[in-house]
Amino acid sequence: MAQNPTGIHPDTPEESVPYAVHRISNKVYEAEMYRLQGELGKLQRWVKRRGERVVIIFEGRDAAGKGGTIKRITEYLSPRVARIAALPSPTEREETQWYFQRYVAHLPAAGEIVMFDRSWYNRANVEKVMGFATPSQVQLFMRQCPIFEQMLVDDGIHLRKYWFSVSDKVQYERFESRMNDPLRQWKLSPMDMESIVRWEEFSRAKDEMMVHTDTPVAPWFQVPSDSKKAARLNMIHHLLDSLPYEDLPVPDPIELPERPPGLGYRRTSLSTQRRVPDYAASLSKDAAAGKRHDTED
Repeated sequence: MAQNPTGIHPDTPEESVPYAVHRISNKVYEAEMYRLQGELGKLQRWVKRRGERVVIIFEGRDAAGKGGTIKRITEYLSPRVARIAALPSPTEREETQWYFQRYVAHLPAAGEIVMFDRSWYNRANVEKVMGFATPSQVQLFMRQCPIFEQMLVDDGIHLRKYWFSVSDKVQYERFESRMNDPLRQWKLSPMDMESIVRWEEFSRAKDEMMVHTDTPVAPWFQVPSDSKKAARLNMIHHLLDSLPYEDLPVPDPIELPERPPGLGYRRTSLSTQRRVPDYAASLSKDAAAGKRHDTED
């Protein structure tokens, strides 16, 4: 690996972890993730049945594991209940609006969970460091943000804010791995490169943001993520532990009905229909010989 160009030690105070990073075996990780995802299903049922509203904010360093954590949370949840808000750059019209206005449109209604993959905190981080916002705009945000979040909480929204922290060494390694991975190259952007060369500037911006927005009503929770598996387990466990959800009974359990007898229908000949080529059969001699059958068949 190329030498870290930032010249900053991975254990800078801004990104130091409050506890040791332990290796977790895949077997233990998958077993606990399965259990936590089962609890997320109970949370979803409680949110929907009780008409609760939940907002989860994911912020932090680039390549800190926010997206992977969101994927594991939503993996078995209904997109009608749990949705992701990942807003693009503001349009020309949105730039003339009150800053929080376009985020308000994505807040949950009763029975919904919304996860912000980056949020209104862009103003205090990327926009500030990159000069996309003026100093006066940033200061206005710092004053208004605690009031805005107080309003959300006062209206009954469960607001949780997580900051994913990663050391500069691990971040650099993850960027390098993405460069050589065709499945993840899309994750790299010019802004990621800026996060390398402007490491200290982003650190100072984060520190100032925390001073103004880490409030008793809407506190920040730090998620050290040099270990992605530990970060996911820790964050999801904390989320579940922080919400007053109940394991509500499943209403009216569904029973499979007996299939009624046929009424003489005969399937149309497949020779009259277009079919996709049997590409899967070409991947395995066993499949081509018909020795393996998928349960969906």
